[in-house]
Amino acid sequence: MKSAKAHKPISPSLEGKLFVALLRLADRLTQDAELLIKSYGLTATQYNVLRILRGAGPEGLPCQRIGDRMISRDPDMTRLLDRMEKRSLITRERQSEDRRVIKTRITPAGLEILKKLDAPVDELHQKQFRHISAAKLKALAEVLEEAFPAAPE
Repeated sequence: MKSAKAHKPISPSLEGKLFVALLRLADRLTQDAELLIKSYGLTATQYNVLRILRGAGPEGLPCQRIGDRMISRDPDMTRLLDRMEKRSLITRERQSEDRRVIKTRITPAGLEILKKLDAPVDELHQKQFRHISAAKLKALAEVLEEAFPAAPE
């Protein structure tokens, strides 16, 4: 019988440690936010779509542009939008100038639910980061933006 040799644990790189720390942080932040958003009858993905559409203004966005701006990709954007349209949170309209394009817009009901969530979500974020100074938060935001720039509009 061969004796098992003790394996020396591999020390993760700084990047590896940072990767795990960011995953843990994202998971914790997401759990807290999802609980809050769920209490308003939305999923995190629906909330994300509504925020994207509010930012797009009355012009709205085609489905693909919404998908490009999502934080987490939804593999079935059409069904997600179907459910949101049934709840009157969004509208969709095929464009006459290009029948292939369907513009999606937020409705007054969608805007109203976001308005109700704005302050509680902001309070949650302040609570989540209360132990970090404003200067460190600013520096962290700058570093993360440099590492992971937002998708172009």
